Amino acid sequence: MMRRELSNYDIFPKVFKADSTVTVRIEPLGKHAMFDGSKEYTIRVCPLSEGSPKIYRNRSNDFSYKLKPGKNGGFEFTHEFRGEQEHFVRVQDKDSKTLLQLSVYSVGDDLAGRYPYMGDLHMHSFRSDGREAPEIVAANYRKYGYDFLAITDHQRYYPSLEAMNAFKDVPMDYTLVPGEEVHLPDNDVHIVNFGGEYSVVGLLKESSQNLDRGEGAEFRSLNGVCPRTISNDEYKAEVNALMATLDLPKNFAERFSYASCVWIFNHIRKANGLGIFCHPYWISDVFQVPESFTDYMIETKPFDAFEVCGGEPYYEQNGFQWSKYYEDREKGRRYPIVGSTDSHGSVHNDNKLVAKTIVFAKKNTREELIASIKDFYSVAIDTIGMDKFIGEFRLIKYACFLMKNYFPLHDELCFEEGRALKAYVCGDKNAKKVLKSISGRTEDLRQKFFHFPHP
Repeated sequence: MMRRELSNYDIFPKVFKADSTVTVRIEPLGKHAMFDGSKEYTIRVCPLSEGSPKIYRNRSNDFSYKLKPGKNGGFEFTHEFRGEQEHFVRVQDKDSKTLLQLSVYSVGDDLAGRYPYMGDLHMHSFRSDGREAPEIVAANYRKYGYDFLAITDHQRYYPSLEAMNAFKDVPMDYTLVPGEEVHLPDNDVHIVNFGGEYSVVGLLKESSQNLDRGEGAEFRSLNGVCPRTISNDEYKAEVNALMATLDLPKNFAERFSYASCVWIFNHIRKANGLGIFCHPYWISDVFQVPESFTDYMIETKPFDAFEVCGGEPYYEQNGFQWSKYYEDREKGRRYPIVGSTDSHGSVHNDNKLVAKTIVFAKKNTREELIASIKDFYSVAIDTIGMDKFIGEFRLIKYACFLMKNYFPLHDELCFEEGRALKAYVCGDKNAKKVLKSISGRTEDLRQKFFHFPHP
C-alpha cells in the first residue's frame, strides 16, 4: 500500500552512490501539497545509522538547510550523503515541527549501477496443474508489479515459450524467460530450470514435454539448439555412470536420486540457466525431501540457488526453510537464495503472492538476472502476513527501503501495462496501441529515481 506522503510528494533521485554530493528535489503532487512560498522552512537530513543528534552529539548525524520553496511549492538542496544507509529528509516549520518526512538511500560502490527488479522464478499454468494459460499468468503478474517471470510447469518447458511468443510483437518493460520444473524418473526432488536455453525434461523421449509437443527443437529450446533426446534407460545409465564418480557417503540411501539431481543441475548450467533446489519442507504427505537428503544437498551445493520461501502459507515450509538458511550461515555455508510463489493460479488464489524475489542487476535480462543471483545480489521476500526479508543484512535494509519508497510507485505503472497485456492476448484491437504509448515508463521511472554514474 502506498504511504500518504508518496501520494502527495515526489522526492528524486531516491538512490545514489554513497559519499557523493547529490542535488535532491522535493516536488508537491498537486496544489494542495504546495508549501507556502513566503515562508522559510528547514530541510533536515537525518542518516539512520548514526544515532539521534539529541543523544549522540559527537557524530555526523544532523544536517540542516534553511530554504524557501520554489515556484512549484517544493524544494531543492544539495548534500553529501555519507555511508551506505537510509536518510530521512524532513521538512520542518519555524517551530521545528516536522511537516513532512521522506526517505532516500545511499548505496555502496557494488550496488551503484545495479537496479532492483522484482520477479518470480517458479509458477505454473494450465499446461500442468495451474489454472490459467501461460500468457494470462504472465500478464496478471505484471499487474502485480513483477519485472521478470518464468512459467515453470511440471515436466514441461514449452509453456514458458508459449508465454514469451504471445508478446513477441508488442513492446513491454517486462522480461519473460524460459523455464520448467524438473523431476525425473526415480527422483522426486523438484528442481527449477530458470532461464535455461534448452529443456532438461525434454532430453527424455518419454517425458510429458515430448508427449505433448514432440521432440522438435522449437519446443525444447530457446534458440532452436538442444541435445538429442535419450530413452529412460539411457538416462538411468548416464546417472549411474555419474554416480560412480561421486564421493557419496557409504550409507547414503538416495544415491541415485542425488546423482540424478547433479545430472539435472549440470545440464541446467550447460544451458546457461539457474538451477534452483525447491521446497524441501513442503509437506507432501510428509516433508517432500528427507531431511538428511536436504542436509547433504546443502552441504555439497550442487545447485545454483535455494528456494528459501514460497508455495504454501503454513509456517513449516517457509519458516523452516529460512530458519535453515540462517542456521547454515552460522555454519559457514553460503549459497544464493530466491523466493517464489510456486503459484498454481494467478487470480482467486490466496497463495498467488506468498513470496517473491528482488534481484539487484545491471539490466533486466535473462543473463544479468541469473548472473546477479549467482553473485548473491538477491533478496527473498516472504509475504505471508507482514513482509519478511531474507538474505544478506545490507541487502535486506535496502530492500525494505525500496518496498516502502520505490515499488509502490513502480507497481502503479506495472498494473497498467499488465492490464493492457492481458487485453492484447484476449484480442483487444486497441491494446497494442496502448502498449506502445506506455512503453518505457518503468525504465524512465528507474532513471529518475536511481542516480548512478555511467560506466
